Amino acid sequence: MSDTPLSKTQTSFYRRLFVAHLIAHDIASVPAIIAATGMPRRTAQDTITALGELEIVCEFQREEGQRNNIGHYVIRDWGPINAQWVADNAERLQKALGYA
Repeated sequence: MSDTPLSKTQTSFYRRLFVAHLIAHDIASVPAIIAATGMPRRTAQDTITALGELEIVCEFQREEGQRNNIGHYVIRDWGPINAQWVADNAERLQKALGYA
């Protein structure tokens, strides 16, 4: 990752990787992701939905005995993405996205 401005494609890709990383590290609800990044609710929701385009399997796990949509997201499979690389570079992704 360089210091040159990110393209829209890079921003989208990095955002998806970073959100998947957050979910994998128990920042796993839309409000928690918003708090960690400052991104708008709709962006957080759309990013979670778009993880499937990278073949990252992310599922909502409803809390037992709770009403409505109380629960959290879980990464079931990283698909072709190297989760260790994402973890090792999470700070760089965070900085590049301006979430630092």
